Amino acid sequence: MGEPLHRLLAKDAALPVPGIYDGLSARLVELAGFEAAFLSGACLSFARFGRPDMGLVSAAEVAETVAVIRERTDLPLIVDMDTGFGNALNVRRTVTTFERAGASALQMEDQLMPKRCGHMQGKQVISSGEMVGKIHAALDARRSRDTLIFARTDALDVHGFDDAMERAERYLEAGADAIFIEAPKTAEQMRMIGAQFGHRTPLIHNLVEGGHSPVQTLEELQALHYRLALFPASLLHLFIPTAQNMLAELRHSGHLQAMRSQMIDLADVNGLLGADELLAASREYQYE
Repeated sequence: MGEPLHRLLAKDAALPVPGIYDGLSARLVELAGFEAAFLSGACLSFARFGRPDMGLVSAAEVAETVAVIRERTDLPLIVDMDTGFGNALNVRRTVTTFERAGASALQMEDQLMPKRCGHMQGKQVISSGEMVGKIHAALDARRSRDTLIFARTDALDVHGFDDAMERAERYLEAGADAIFIEAPKTAEQMRMIGAQFGHRTPLIHNLVEGGHSPVQTLEELQALHYRLALFPASLLHLFIPTAQNMLAELRHSGHLQAMRSQMIDLADVNGLLGADELLAASREYQYE
């Protein structure tokens, strides 16, 4: 079992957390030596359903994915639960379901359903009072204090920086275990966020390739007093052009010999995923 997430966030360092979306991506992140993983709602929508991040994935589909990933890794798992999939009562059920499935932390945002990617235009947000009620519902529903509740506001792009900061204050007062002000526009805004909140609670930031982040590195985030650096879509952002190149080559030449050195073997995939360990385990149940 990995180190509990609350202890990782208490350290004086920014924690890099790659985004995952299935058992294979979880396994890769664990083998690479990361200390936590983030089940990105966007990447789940992208990879499993071939859809944009516009609130099309259901709570049941996320819970099923959490359970699949938890079966494969003991890493602390931060789960994107979007808006909580409804009102405060829906939030209670979502937290109960996701915690039971194996979530270590649940990230909830104050967008209006159906939500959309935090770096897309046209977002809408609920009132801060409604979000405060949803945070209380989430806190009441969790069975373990070790299950963390992260509160995200998307209000900066909708109502401006001051409103986002006021919301963050209210969400922290409501009991959120970490604060996430999505898509700051400048490094100065991030400096102000860090100055106001960084010494009081873990701060979260999205590092999205092609997004609107004014910073790009862990070192920059740490200097601004942020503690959690999400790389939510980096695996897919690399996988997609690689897959496109491979498919274009296969379509053009009818074979993949030119790309063979870039590809992993089937035997290596089985080794990566623990086939030998499973075969050894199966022999324990063989009786004469």
